[in-house]
Amino acid sequence: MKTAFYVQYQGREAEQSEIVAKIKQAWLDEGRLIKEIKTLNVYAKPEENTAYYTINDDIEGKVELF
Repeated sequence: MKTAFYVQYQGREAEQSEIVAKIKQAWLDEGRLIKEIKTLNVYAKPEENTAYYTINDDIEGKVELF
């Protein structure tokens, strides 16, 4: 099954893959490797224009949603 997931808020839209790509880039910018990511949890808060995340259940961060 192919699935698309979008967050829409006040005329703006972000697709799941775009959000994940931003998180991966933030991870790489910290000098880490993508293969180190075992789990990724994302919490979108469109009213704050922010996607909060946890990686491997212990590393927290955030990226712009839109």
